[in-house]
Amino acid sequence: MTDMTESHTVAFPQNRTCPPYHPPTAYDPLRDSRPLARITLYDGRPAWLVTGHSLARTLLADPRLSSDRTRPDFPSPTARFAGLRNRKGALLGTDDPEHRVQRRMMVPSFTLRRAAELRPQIQRIVDERLDAMIDRGAPAELVRAFALPVPSMVICALLGVPYEDHEFFEGQSRSLLRGPTAADTMDARDRLDAYFAELIDRKQKEPEPGDGVLDELVHQQLRDGELDQEEVIALATILLVAGHETTANMISLGTFTLLQHPDRLAELRANPGLLPAAVEELMRMLSIADGLLRVAAEDIEVEGAVTIRAGEGVLFATSVINRDESVYADPDILDWRRPARHHVAFGFGIHQCLGQNLARAELEIALHALFTRLPTLRLAVPAEEIPFKPGDTIQGMLELPVTW
Repeated sequence: MTDMTESHTVAFPQNRTCPPYHPPTAYDPLRDSRPLARITLYDGRPAWLVTGHSLARTLLADPRLSSDRTRPDFPSPTARFAGLRNRKGALLGTDDPEHRVQRRMMVPSFTLRRAAELRPQIQRIVDERLDAMIDRGAPAELVRAFALPVPSMVICALLGVPYEDHEFFEGQSRSLLRGPTAADTMDARDRLDAYFAELIDRKQKEPEPGDGVLDELVHQQLRDGELDQEEVIALATILLVAGHETTANMISLGTFTLLQHPDRLAELRANPGLLPAAVEELMRMLSIADGLLRVAAEDIEVEGAVTIRAGEGVLFATSVINRDESVYADPDILDWRRPARHHVAFGFGIHQCLGQNLARAELEIALHALFTRLPTLRLAVPAEEIPFKPGDTIQGMLELPVTW
């Protein structure tokens, strides 16, 4: 292991450069300091950054690392994140036993079987959005026309949230994840809390519950006292926001990446059976959720060489971890035939992404339909002119102008 006292300290997070499917070039020293490096957060606080694949899977499964974002020593990658630290969290922001109770309630709605059952509905949504985009004619802005509405409609149907409210909650989600100030982020969280409080009240008054996840939470767990309203709101918020933001970014950035790799795209068109492997490889290579957060609740000795002290922040650079040369040969190359399933793009351990089965289904269906129905799809402007998101939020395209 590299001597941490001599290793280069990198500011984290940083913006990606073009092309946006590669990690920031400023992270190059981190690849040389695997499996662990020292970094500096926005407020000058030092922290540990996990960069090695094996160590990442070990530590993400270690109960001595806490996900409780209300802890005073929990690391904040941005000022807006710091502003939300004392707000009620759910799932990703909690530890066992609270996390275990919440996840057990959610698991039946996000199993592989449930994702398979939803495939016909996802296909209908994808086809409808493509129909509308094609009817309007080229060129199109793919984020607004396709990449965002598809997962937004899917998660609304699954949760039992009215899609007619999508402009509101999509706008609040944007402010929550990348508002220009901490005040904007906190205001967005307040508005989402108020929205779900009103929606929960409406659902409580319905004589018969709907079939969405939120309906079940209201008419069972909330009614029976297993959860209080604040907990239901926190669960609804994370499921709604994560359920459309992450997949929308994967569709947009995945499309951009495929268009920049015409040979790989041609392979998919010639052999659609490669699509599940392609989705895994895109998840590995794009690593859109870059910078998982933890804090050490106890001292943790790492490989007999370094001790992470209690109270120290520990972050996981998924974009660097998923390019560990000891696991992935030629990791900067897009390769459908590599065994990429052990990537950590969905995290690992007890907090591994609850919606990963649903995300895989949406990505497979959306990308297959998009490139099948629009065989001449291409960028409408030069790649270097297309704006993508900054490094302190979920990675993806701000806009994706295409034509066909």
